[in-house]
Order: sequence, then structure tokens, then C-alpha cells
Amino acid sequence: MEKVAVVATLMAMVVCGSLMETAIAAVYTVGDSSGWTTIGNVDYKQWAAIKTFKVGDTIVFTYNKQFHNVMQVKHADYRSCNASTPIATHSTGNDSIVIKTYGHHFYMCAVPGHCQAGQKVDINVERDSSTMAPSSSISNPPTSSFLPSPSSAPTSSTLSKPNSVGKATSSTISHITVALAIAMFVGIM
Repeated sequence: MEKVAVVATLMAMVVCGSLMETAIAAVYTVGDSSGWTTIGNVDYKQWAAIKTFKVGDTIVFTYNKQFHNVMQVKHADYRSCNASTPIATHSTGNDSIVIKTYGHHFYMCAVPGHCQAGQKVDINVERDSSTMAPSSSISNPPTSSFLPSPSSAPTSSTLSKPNSVGKATSSTISHITVALAIAMFVGIM
């Protein structure tokens, strides 16, 4: 019975650790208070350069959907402002995109002339070397099935804060509480 308690406790710790990682993910509003626009000469390259993006973070594009959109594109299309073969297209005016993989993620506005005017951004997500052993490599980035649903997405007041940190949802806190209760219950047996 002692082995079962140890295994249950370790499993609970793993679940809690992954939930906590999700709960502390950052939310970035692209362009900060200016948003996604061609007005005001926003330097999206400079904006992204001073951020540290991680897997699990959310980037939010806020814009007037009558005049702009967001397309995720390949590097070559990003460089040439070619919108003919997008990876993904967003057009709600308030698009939240959860970063799920390491590497560069290229976005642009496909309205003619906007990308050429600088309305494009390269979100570079570097591997966190502090969580990897020196000789290990990760073929798949960490993922979690406990990401907040769109109905529990951050509010507009949270999203308007540059580099704001998302808070744990009540659902995430409930999962942590249940996992700890199970671990303690199994540990008692």
C-alpha cells in the first residue's frame, strides 16, 4: 500500500506542476496599447524583441476587423509579405492565440500594403534551457489539456496591460485542489 501512496503522490505532483505552468503563462497584447495597426508607426520588430515568449503564453491581436486581419505565414511569405498561402487566418478583431510550439511564429496583416508598411511580427519562442538536461532534446513541446477555454479567456482589462500575467482560472484551481486531496487521501490509506 505504501508504493501506491508514493505513486499517487508523485502523479499528483506532476499534474499540479503542469497546471501551475499553465496558470502562470503570460498574455501579450501585440503592439501593447496601440494594438495591431498601421497607425502610429508601431515597430512590431522592436516590440517582440523586448519580450520573452514561452510555450503556453497567449498573444492577442486587437484591431478594427473592418480594416485589418491576422495571418500566420511561413518565413519566406513573412519576408516577402505574401498572403497567398497562410497557415492560419484570424479576423475577429480580438484574436487570442496560444503559443504551442518552440521556434518562430510569423504573423502579418494581409490587407494590401499593410505588411509592407510594417504590420507584421515575428514571435520567437526559445527553448527554456533551464528545464532540459544538457544532453537531452525535446521533440515535442510540453502541452496541457487544462488550458483555459475561450469562455474563461482573460478580460479586455487584463489584455490591455502590456506583458500582463494570466491568472489561474477557478477551474485550474479546482483541478489542483482535487489532485492534492486525492494525493492526501491515498497517502492516508
